[in-house]
Amino acid sequence: MCFSTTKGVTSTALHVLADRGQIDYDAPVATYWPEFAQAGKERITVRHVLTHSAGLHRMSTLVDGAHRMLDWDYMVDALARARPAYEPGTRHGYHGLTYGWLVGELIRRVSGRPIAQFVADELARPLGLDGLYIGCPPEQRGRISPLAPMASSIGRRLEGPAGRIPMLKFPVSPQGRRLVSTLLPRGIEDVLWGADVMDAAIPAANGFFTARSLAKLYAMLAGGGEVDGIRLLSRSTVGQINVVHSRGPDYVLVLPMGWRLGYHQAFTSRGMLRGAFGHFGLGGSGGWADPQRGLALAMVCNRGTGTPIGDRRIGQLGTAVVRAADRRPVLRSWETVAG
Repeated sequence: MCFSTTKGVTSTALHVLADRGQIDYDAPVATYWPEFAQAGKERITVRHVLTHSAGLHRMSTLVDGAHRMLDWDYMVDALARARPAYEPGTRHGYHGLTYGWLVGELIRRVSGRPIAQFVADELARPLGLDGLYIGCPPEQRGRISPLAPMASSIGRRLEGPAGRIPMLKFPVSPQGRRLVSTLLPRGIEDVLWGADVMDAAIPAANGFFTARSLAKLYAMLAGGGEVDGIRLLSRSTVGQINVVHSRGPDYVLVLPMGWRLGYHQAFTSRGMLRGAFGHFGLGGSGGWADPQRGLALAMVCNRGTGTPIGDRRIGQLGTAVVRAADRRPVLRSWETVAG
């Protein structure tokens, strides 16, 4: 299970609908989800959601326990009733868990299909991917590598019930409280390490991926919407996806994230990778696309560190792959580096 790496897949699914003209990035969310137009959210747009600027990052005000995350209807009803934490569009604050239900419900309302089915039909099947799921179908569970406890290399532990999610322990501060409110509802470890998580759709967190399937999806983005002769998005849509909407520290994560439409700035161990975008997750997994090089990379793992956005391994891999690519002629297919 690849945690927040899932957000990149969920975002790509929504872009398929936008590319077909079925979703407008600048339309109010309530255009597609009428119940959303309450508590000051009437003007929140799809773009606000994709760029983490809707002000709906707080889980602590939505649920009385993380077990609610397993109930799709409960979560989308709670978000429809929720009041933004700030004027939408004025800040960018990582919607660490809520992002999945916001985007996933838009996909469900417009397509008529649950997010897991839409990803299977419109991403995995056309690209021939055998390891790209939101939740995990029963017949695929024999392939799962169980999650191991995560090591902490960046500070003292923020202990949960089972101590499985080490994270930087912020001092008592507005930033620390926002991070806890966003990512750590009570009982979160019991949910994420429980068997029921495979039956649910948590499109910000419970994607089950192979590295090769994730890499090919990002290769499609790196190729301007096409890979191996299969086009899922227009070049124009991919160009819109990669426009940076935020600069400076994120309201929740504090770090500068360089939010695009559903993705953040990609980095290597040498720093930010200019023009590249993707999404990384708790425990170390992640994937990114570099359209300038026609290059994509993905990594999945079952053990890593407890940062919300990956760890140093994917940065080190990125540095090695970029060096190799820059010494070679223009890549002709996604298989070149994988081979």
